[in-house]
Amino acid sequence: MKVLDPSKPSLHIFDMLESEVRSYCRSFPTIFTKAKGYKLWDRTGEEYIDFFAGAGALNYGHNNADLKEKLIQYIQADGVTHSLDMATEAKEQFLERFQRIILEPRQLSYKIQFPGPTGANSVESALKLARKVTGRSTVIGFTNAFHGMTLGALSVTGNKFKRRGAGVPLHHTVSMPYDGYMGDGVDTIEYMKNYIQDTGSGVSLPAAIIVETIQGEGGINEASISWLRSLETLCKEQGILLIVDDVQMGCGRTGTFFSFEEAGIKPDIICLSKSIGGYGLPMALTLIRPELDIWEPGEHNGTFRGNNLAFITASEALRYWENEQFSMSILEKGRLLNSCLQEMVASYPQLKGKVRGRGLMQGIVFEVSGLAERICERAFSKGLIMETSGTDSEVAKIMPPLIIDEAGLVQGLDILRESMEEIYTELKLTSKQA
Repeated sequence: MKVLDPSKPSLHIFDMLESEVRSYCRSFPTIFTKAKGYKLWDRTGEEYIDFFAGAGALNYGHNNADLKEKLIQYIQADGVTHSLDMATEAKEQFLERFQRIILEPRQLSYKIQFPGPTGANSVESALKLARKVTGRSTVIGFTNAFHGMTLGALSVTGNKFKRRGAGVPLHHTVSMPYDGYMGDGVDTIEYMKNYIQDTGSGVSLPAAIIVETIQGEGGINEASISWLRSLETLCKEQGILLIVDDVQMGCGRTGTFFSFEEAGIKPDIICLSKSIGGYGLPMALTLIRPELDIWEPGEHNGTFRGNNLAFITASEALRYWENEQFSMSILEKGRLLNSCLQEMVASYPQLKGKVRGRGLMQGIVFEVSGLAERICERAFSKGLIMETSGTDSEVAKIMPPLIIDEAGLVQGLDILRESMEEIYTELKLTSKQA
């Protein structure tokens, strides 16, 4: 019989009634009751700093006051909640603001599709449309990529564990090496180009190539600007559609609204979800170059593609992007984060850590198996919520809400530093005893 720790909230109900598929409550074994900004509290009153941000769905923090006020006002006025894809004032407001605040200043022209409430919905619609436009079936994804858990999204996902969960063969896709996958000095774009052009390679001309500019779940692998530009050139030369999955990296995670802005590329299709809703409410967009929008009415739909509550909070969240101040603050905190992580890695060289990422999507990859998981577990016991990423959970991942202030960021990093030091000391003692 399982013995419960009397100092911790009981998870008995979840153990007894919830499916074994649950995961995050295993990493964070407590019952949360309140959240505000970059902090959460559990049933015992314990306070936690959030370096997880709802897996990237809470870029503007928990219960953001401005967004909450707009949401409450809308609900109290009996605003439409559910509308499928009917026209509503809430949707009209969001479309107008997204066009004026996000697309026009960046000289981007896209039609906006509401494919359903999740990132996987956006990816599925992007893959279907690319195949419809080109008349071709193959799609190229990349090693260590993660695009969602539905069958189409899984087919372009690299993680073997996730792919195995499909239970059926995942066809019509080819996995190619991401930037750096084959080591320094290997141009994986040239490698891919040879496969596409060689009539004996066994790889047919793809309808699309789907890419993350930084592979968050895959281990915070970052594509270089030159690699992204070369990928765009390859797609244009071969008549292949370029899909950028910005579900986790978009909405400011890397410092700019879209993660690809620094590279200066213009994807054919963009997938957005997670923080586009602003408040953690389900919402997703598929941005489509206008000439590619050849959908027949109702050809791709979904019952919950008209989440008007999310339209309200999403519209308000766009206020953060009306000038460059918010973006600059993210980049500044990103530099502080990188400096602190580099210092930690240098302080404990025996842990063989290496810093990855940019903006407020960074982490430390460890060569020692299981080390990142131990550090994150220790950090949680001290009041810091953070997860691991990578196919072998080898990366300790830092992804706080973008609104976190410097004091909160430093406080969380101090806990991470303390956790690393304790694990390092324990490893050293174990080594001596051996």
